[in-house]
Amino acid sequence: MMKFMSRLGKGRSPGEAGERSVPNNGAFHYGSVVSIDSKAAPGVSFAIHRMSFGRRMDLSRRVREISRKGAFLEAGTEVHEKIEANIMAQEIDAMYLQWGLVSIEGLMIDGELATAARLLDKGPEHLTREIVSAIKEQCGLSEPERKN
Repeated sequence: MMKFMSRLGKGRSPGEAGERSVPNNGAFHYGSVVSIDSKAAPGVSFAIHRMSFGRRMDLSRRVREISRKGAFLEAGTEVHEKIEANIMAQEIDAMYLQWGLVSIEGLMIDGELATAARLLDKGPEHLTREIVSAIKEQCGLSEPERKN
């Protein structure tokens, strides 16, 4: 029989070096949503989906066609092609927001509770961009990729 060395080195306890502690009942608890306090809008917090295998597949399908057309237009030299590519980039960001935003707390827009649709339509742009950036970060996108 093959023997395996413990991943814990001498003198280290569970929780060090990236290991996760298992709760007393033996179950691993994972939250599929993460809550973030806004830096752009004090008093506002938002919840976004964490990435999962199925959500990554869903997102990839949604982005695929828009991205193909956007890359083609971005390579163009005509002004109208550059404008179209910029519009597509914004459409992709809107899709990320609708796909990834679970809820938003502490924000009223024109006297109504904020939703992804209201935020896109009438909300503060700096907050919208912060949320989209957080969603892209959860997707594992680098800073240059998040800007595109």
